Amino acid sequence: MLILRLLSEGGEGPNTTLQWMLYVGMAFFFLMVIVGWWASSKKQDQVEVQHEARSHSKKDADDLVKIEGVGPKVVKVLNAGGITTFDELAHAKIVDVQKMLDDAGLQMMNPEGWIDQAKLAAKGDWKAFEKMQSELKGGRKK
Repeated sequence: MLILRLLSEGGEGPNTTLQWMLYVGMAFFFLMVIVGWWASSKKQDQVEVQHEARSHSKKDADDLVKIEGVGPKVVKVLNAGGITTFDELAHAKIVDVQKMLDDAGLQMMNPEGWIDQAKLAAKGDWKAFEKMQSELKGGRKK
């Protein structure tokens, strides 16, 4: 307000050009504050949506490492191929899983035992699952 008073006090009366420029500058400043606030709230919304999507997909995914012979590298390959749950692995074709592994450079892996284990895990038959695992080494029968 002091600036407005100083601008209006002059020897020849109020300087309306400077007042007008001050009003335009203040309006521009407040407009930028509003746009900045709006943009940051939009970005925060996007971050929340991405976080929610990630946490939702992690909740739905099973820990495939529980399967004998499956490690973190294989889990990444399976997830990239769309297999994130025991049920999906249980219903996967051995040929398709083997192709995913071959394409990822993991040719030495054999997914046959994994699918049998996944069938038991998908049903929740953990006793039979553990019994089967005791008979396996690296996902294969001893």
